[in-house]
Amino acid sequence: MSDSAELIIEGKSYKLPVVVGTENERAIDISSLRAQTSYITLDSGYKNTGATKSAITFLDGEEGILRYRGYPIEQLAEKSSFIEVAYLLIYGKLPTTNELADFDKQIKEQLSIPEGVQKILSGFPTTAHPMGVLSALISSLTAFYPESLNPNQPKDEVNNNIVRLIGQITTIAAAIHNHSSGSVSSAPNSNIDYCANFMSMMFGGNNSEYEVSPVVVDALNKLLILHADHEQNCSTSTVRLVGSSNASLYTSISGGVNALWGPLHGGANQEVIEMLEAIKADGGNSKKWIEKAKDKNDPFRLMGFGHRVYKNFDPRAKIIKAACDNILSNLGIKDQALDIAKELEEAALTDPYFVDRKLYPNVDFYSGIIYKALGIPNEMFTVMFAIGRLPGWIAQWKELHEQKEPIGRPRQIYTGENERDYVAIDAR
Repeated sequence: MSDSAELIIEGKSYKLPVVVGTENERAIDISSLRAQTSYITLDSGYKNTGATKSAITFLDGEEGILRYRGYPIEQLAEKSSFIEVAYLLIYGKLPTTNELADFDKQIKEQLSIPEGVQKILSGFPTTAHPMGVLSALISSLTAFYPESLNPNQPKDEVNNNIVRLIGQITTIAAAIHNHSSGSVSSAPNSNIDYCANFMSMMFGGNNSEYEVSPVVVDALNKLLILHADHEQNCSTSTVRLVGSSNASLYTSISGGVNALWGPLHGGANQEVIEMLEAIKADGGNSKKWIEKAKDKNDPFRLMGFGHRVYKNFDPRAKIIKAACDNILSNLGIKDQALDIAKELEEAALTDPYFVDRKLYPNVDFYSGIIYKALGIPNEMFTVMFAIGRLPGWIAQWKELHEQKEPIGRPRQIYTGENERDYVAIDAR
């Protein structure tokens, strides 16, 4: 197979290199296209544009494959912990027992947030959206750790910034929840699991006897693992683009949070629960809404079904479905909205209309159900997504700097007015 592609423009031929990835993905390298031809490529939404070479995550939407650093997501979700997966993504290998223990210890030493961050939080209205507050507070960390502003610090200092953020994001998120709900904050507990500590900070302040069920810890670990990275999506690309300007880790991650906030990206699981509540408020007749979804003239669409990347099935959904069933069974939760969810799931998995169109329940469908079952408010769902995605964002930011990638600077095709002369205001 040729290692170059031929492009013919205005009768003239140009050779462009072909780049092949380790999974045999192929790309035409157009880095020199404009210099050679004065042409650029146009790809709205960058759906066919590779902006970087990355060794972090491999995704094959046609085959339903997701791997972190070569490890299948199915194996990691079954056998690993979120902290171990975070280490894998950020440092490129599975840790030894001692390395994992040291990494976990470093994170737990950084759970407490500066008093000034808590004061900033207190200035926000309790009605402020948690994602906006999360973005602001992560960005504010640069004020309390000014050394973090330099992304080209020695390795040890970069690592300090990394473990600090992984530790403090859960404390910040829990504080945001408690500020919004008027709950009493619970201090971080470094003697328990990362996920157990987070749930304890969220819900333990008003209940001194609050204990986190192992079933909850297991489900939350799995959810965070499944969300930890997903190749060059909108928020990840944002982190890399912001970071390419030599912006700090905290500033770049704050940008990723803002990108994730959008309902077309990280807000899908919240929309799932809002859909279920709407069906419940309408009387709970799921069959009626299933027929509405099948009616091409009806604007209603089922949220949490199908995926723009995975064309046959979402491998993450298969994993989290089991955790979802386990949560609902073990916690004995009775909620009509969750009953409606199970009815929609059954229809999507058996009705030929949905089966033929591959409109299967995706990870957002099941994650929304789990978060609701755990008592997490709808507005906090995307914050949970951000906690899970954090290691991937960090790994991508770190890789960007290690590869010494240039500042991102997309081009455009100008469609505005041609040159024209200024007209005085009284002559317009």
